[in-house]
Amino acid sequence: MGQFISFLTDIASTISDFVWGPFFLIPLLCGTGLFFTIRLKLIQVRKFPEGWKRIFGIFSLKGEKAGKHGMTPFQALATAIAAQVGTGNLVGAMTALTIGGPGAIFWMWLAAFFGMATIFAEAILAQVYKTTDETGQVVGGPAYYISKGLGNNAFSKFLAGFFAVAIILALGLMGNMVQSNSISAAFQNAFSIPTWATGIGLALFLSIILLGGIKRIASVTEKIVPIMAISYILVGLFIVLMNIKTIPQIFGLIFGAAFSSNAIWGGAAGVAVATAARYGIARGLFSNEAGMGSTPHAHAVAKVDHPAHQGVIAIVSVFIDTFIVLTITVFTVLSQNIDAKPTLQGIEIVQDAFAKGLFGNSMLGYSFISICLFFFAFSTIIGWYYFAESNIRYLFGKHLIIPFKVLVVCFVFIGSVLKIDLVWNLSDLFNGFMVVPNLVALLLLSGTVVKIMQDSKNNIPYQQDNYIKK
Repeated sequence: MGQFISFLTDIASTISDFVWGPFFLIPLLCGTGLFFTIRLKLIQVRKFPEGWKRIFGIFSLKGEKAGKHGMTPFQALATAIAAQVGTGNLVGAMTALTIGGPGAIFWMWLAAFFGMATIFAEAILAQVYKTTDETGQVVGGPAYYISKGLGNNAFSKFLAGFFAVAIILALGLMGNMVQSNSISAAFQNAFSIPTWATGIGLALFLSIILLGGIKRIASVTEKIVPIMAISYILVGLFIVLMNIKTIPQIFGLIFGAAFSSNAIWGGAAGVAVATAARYGIARGLFSNEAGMGSTPHAHAVAKVDHPAHQGVIAIVSVFIDTFIVLTITVFTVLSQNIDAKPTLQGIEIVQDAFAKGLFGNSMLGYSFISICLFFFAFSTIIGWYYFAESNIRYLFGKHLIIPFKVLVVCFVFIGSVLKIDLVWNLSDLFNGFMVVPNLVALLLLSGTVVKIMQDSKNNIPYQQDNYIKK
């Protein structure tokens, strides 16, 4: 069995290395972000203040109940951030550091900056092409704007179907295995709880949430996301500020390693710039999901007066995920010189850094990160399930929703006991598969995004039918 898993790991790694290599997804992702940055005239900079203003205007820990007709804008934002802020901010960042070196963080930042323009386009198109299914439930996302936006022909239907299958596998199944894998590893490190026991607990807890449908998903995420993010940021900032003299050195290390193969950190010694870029962009995408086609499912069901309003909110979600939460993780670890223990992997590095930063209290540091990771990763599992369910509805209607819920719960348990290398490689691979059709549609539908922006600027009331080709 061990040899078979090693074989699968090698195969998945080989294919993933090509998909995420310098000749495929890296230029496609960054190029799409650059394209929208230019065509929308630095939308992520111009509309950044408006995005924050709208978020503070809709902030609530107890909004109106979500239902078939959609969510409040804040619930949609919380669901999107729940999916974005997960193991990518902790384990993913450490994987990038240990394999790609500190330079990978620069490429994460760069990809996120361009990604803020990409996710703006995603949110707008998700709003424009949302619809209702046979049960009256509001649904939307890439599968819908691919098929309807590109003419509802054989090609667009194939592309939409390919995306739907890829996201079901990438997030609903493989991706959620990554989340449960990281939770079980963290709990084993901090509390000596067997991975199988954590897996059973996660499966049971998830079952309770999924039984409540969209109402319970929205209710849970709008409460968990603000509390978990603020708690983690405050403790991380405390540790970084306690070592404030290291901040210039950390910036120097990150920017220097981004363009040099000489920087050394942990196990990443003399890595090529291409390797730093590959892991930085791949892990950055896994973290903020801009261009991946996942968060549009949440933004689609937000009840807003104009698609542009949800678009500017989406911009801020990427900033929170990468430039705040992920950066806090990186600076906390680098400020503690954790490379003195290169045998540590993934979540153990973050736990060790927080333990060292919290006055050398191992129990406090390990426990805090384990609890944070639980809420981060579990909220991501909820969000990703919801995104995958939207595509189950697109492909099969309501008929396979219950069997899919059972399957997701089973995969969450399996992921908690699997070897982490295989889990990450499979997740990278299927993430790559779902990116391609989404980016193709975004580029082909960029004219609609521009028209929406122009109409919003001219205060033209939004009417969905004006933007959908008959």
